Amino acid sequence: MRLSTVILPDRRWSEGGRENWQRAEELGFHTAYTYDHLSWRDFRDGPWFGAVPTLTAAATVTSRMRLGTLVTSPNFRHPVTLAKELISLDDISDGRITLGIGAGGSGFDATALLKGGEEPWTPRQRADRFAEFVPLLDRLLTEEVVSYEGEHYSAFEVRNIPGCVQRPRLPFAVAATGPRGLRLAARHGQAWVTTGDPKLYETGTPEQSRAAIAGQVERLGAACAEIDRDPASLDKILLTGFTPDRPLASFDAFVDFAGSHAELGFDEIVVHWPIADSYFDADPAVFEKIATDGLAALASS
Repeated sequence: MRLSTVILPDRRWSEGGRENWQRAEELGFHTAYTYDHLSWRDFRDGPWFGAVPTLTAAATVTSRMRLGTLVTSPNFRHPVTLAKELISLDDISDGRITLGIGAGGSGFDATALLKGGEEPWTPRQRADRFAEFVPLLDRLLTEEVVSYEGEHYSAFEVRNIPGCVQRPRLPFAVAATGPRGLRLAARHGQAWVTTGDPKLYETGTPEQSRAAIAGQVERLGAACAEIDRDPASLDKILLTGFTPDRPLASFDAFVDFAGSHAELGFDEIVVHWPIADSYFDADPAVFEKIATDGLAALASS
C-alpha cells in the first residue's frame, strides 16, 4: 500500500506553502495532491490559490515525490487548455504528475462561470460533460494533432507536441461511484478514486461505510469486466476525510483504518495535510508519525 497526502492551496508560497510541499517529500509520501477548485466549502472567504501554478511551484522544490490534482473537473476546465497545461506541468516535473479527474460537484465551482439566471448543471448534465471530457483529454494527451466536434466540447487541429514525458500520457485517476463514471475509470483510468459514500459521513458507521465502499469496488470490477480489463490493473485510491472513520485521530486508528481498507483492495490511502481550526484539523505529531511509520506498522500487524 502507498500513503499520500492532499495539501490544500490555502497558504501563500512565501508563508508556509513551499515548506509544506518540501516537508511532504521529506516525510516520504508517495504523492502530494492538491484540490483543483476555485474555492471550497469553509475556505471560500480565505486564501485559495490555483492548482496548476501551485503544482508547478511544487515541482521545482521537490524531486522524488509524485504530484497531482485530486480532483480536476469540467466545472471550469476545458480539455484543450487543460491538456496544454498538463503537458507543460509533466515536463517541468520530469514526469511526476498524476491527473485526478472527476465529474465535479454542485459547490462554488459549479456556479462561478454562470450568467445571471442560468441554472447550475444537473448531475446528469455533469455526467454528460464528463463522458465527453475524459476521452477527448485522453486523445489530446496522446495524439500530436486532434480535431473533434462534440455536444459540449470541440477542438480544431490542436497540436500538443512533444506530448507528455510519461508515455503514452500521464496517468488518470478517475473519481467515480456511478455506473457511467466507473465505466470511464475502467476504460481510461490508470487509477480509480473514491471518498466513500457521502450519505454515511454524518450518520453512518465505519462498518456501513466499508460495506458501501466494498460495493463500489465490486461495481468497478463489473465495469472492467465489460471491456475485458483485469480490475487488478487499475489502482484503487481512497481519499480519507469523508467517511465516518477518523483515521488521523491516533496512530492506531490509522493503522486499523488502512488495514481494513487494504482488505478491500485499496492500493493507496490519501490523508489531508493538517490545517488548524478547520475541517482538516489534526495533531501534527500524530500526522508525521503516521507518515513515517504507519505503513510499516500496517505491514507488521
